[in-house]
Amino acid sequence: MKGITLILEDSGKFLRLNIDTQEVEGNPDAKQLISLIKESEHGRLFVLEESLVKLANDVHKAKENNSHKQLDERVAERRDAEVKFKLTDSDMMAELSLLTACGGANPNYPQLLKMARAADIKRGLSRKRLKAALQQANSEPPGTHIKMIVAKGLPMRAGHSSKMLPLVPNALERILRPQEISVSRVDMRDLGDVICVKAGTPLLRRTPPSQGRTGFTVRGESLQPTPGEWLTLKPGSGTLISPDDENLLLAEIAGMPKFNNGDMWVDETFVCKGVNVGTGNINYDGAVIVNGDVTEKMIITASGDVTINGFVESAIIQAGGDIIITQGAMGKQAEVGKTEYSTKLSAQGSIHVQHGQGLEIICNGNVTVGKQLAHSSIICRGAVIVGPVDNPNGNLFGCEIQCQQAVQAGTIGAVSGSNLFVDFSEGYNFLLERIDAMEELLKHIQDNYIRHKTRIDVIKKKQLPNDLAKKVNMAVKLYKSEEELLGWVIKKVETLRKSKDEYLDTIGLLSSKKVHSGVVVKLNNRTWKADRDYSRGRVHYFEHQWHFQPT
Repeated sequence: MKGITLILEDSGKFLRLNIDTQEVEGNPDAKQLISLIKESEHGRLFVLEESLVKLANDVHKAKENNSHKQLDERVAERRDAEVKFKLTDSDMMAELSLLTACGGANPNYPQLLKMARAADIKRGLSRKRLKAALQQANSEPPGTHIKMIVAKGLPMRAGHSSKMLPLVPNALERILRPQEISVSRVDMRDLGDVICVKAGTPLLRRTPPSQGRTGFTVRGESLQPTPGEWLTLKPGSGTLISPDDENLLLAEIAGMPKFNNGDMWVDETFVCKGVNVGTGNINYDGAVIVNGDVTEKMIITASGDVTINGFVESAIIQAGGDIIITQGAMGKQAEVGKTEYSTKLSAQGSIHVQHGQGLEIICNGNVTVGKQLAHSSIICRGAVIVGPVDNPNGNLFGCEIQCQQAVQAGTIGAVSGSNLFVDFSEGYNFLLERIDAMEELLKHIQDNYIRHKTRIDVIKKKQLPNDLAKKVNMAVKLYKSEEELLGWVIKKVETLRKSKDEYLDTIGLLSSKKVHSGVVVKLNNRTWKADRDYSRGRVHYFEHQWHFQPT
């Protein structure tokens, strides 16, 4: 540009700009002067923009006054890269901040590694990331700011507590996993021997807790883990701790073992060849095993599991544990249009039926069906699975279901168009009620906490006599307890909200073959109805609506 000269000082570190106000054309502003430098052979130098703004103003004033001046300013300089390391997250991470060189030099790998060590980064440094940062610095324009995490510590991992490992399966687990004939085949009719143990049989082993994993910070400081705890081995009814091994639980009596939520017990077992008018009804405090059929109008009541190796027809079975029917169950509707069934199965645990029709099923766990379930009523707090648990391919139609997890089957609905109704509302509404109750409690505690905190802060600033100071200390302790309660309630509300989201992700239908028309899925006022036949797929709830997704 006429009237403007760029002069590199002898040292080569600084660039000067000389402007002859009489010869320069026009009235160049700071942006034009910056472009002039960037487009010159000195374009990689660091531009001193304030100097260029001053020069542009001086040129403007000289032009206005029609005066002749020789303006000269230092406008750019050669700068090496700027490197900083910042330790974050309680010294668990180190961040590299690198401003690339402007006409100067970027560091090489040995120099950068030495800088990292000088910043007290002793462990967890990634040489691969350092090299990647240098490679990026050499390819980016001058003055580019690069940020990258280059070192990570290892968090300590607390030891896990001892575990309770059952040595015998629950009856329902055995039913759902048929015996293997070979590596690739199973016998669906061979469900193994009924699980009954003799006195002295090992039932459960307590494993030792782990010590955890030692961690470290990027400074090289060791983080010691908290060892796991020994959980108390509590003998349930019908069990005892081995006199030779304090970590082994043995059966004290002969009966049916049961493992649930870390507890093991043995139910005394009543075994019969069938239940009919000849045997009479059964009411037993323990487990019941029926090696035969249960005939019409008979009643079985047990505090433990009920296992029936036969067929059930128009009978009532109530269990404090699981109900397992290895063949089938059949019932009748009392009247057309009513949901009264002659066969009623009620369990505190889960219920398994090989195939069923005309049943009223109520349980707190899952409902699993071996092959087919039709024209029945189901109320459960778990899932409904028709077919093998690892490949639900059975048939489900003509039922009214209230459950709290997914319904899985091969074919859902029927060609005849008989309706299948699935309602997921109860479990969701229960969660909403709990969330509302906890949020109301949280608001009440928060209001009290804020009010008390304000008063405590005021009191702490005052000089108090000794007798009053003791009362204040007691008040502070109560305030701290209230603070802990507030923290617990906040976590509880967060957990419940997460449970609500997980509930919506879990519910729906999963079909491995077909969904027929007439199938209805409901969550409060949101309903999906199959108006035609669908191929295999998934009905799921997303963004306040039901959707069908082929698979």
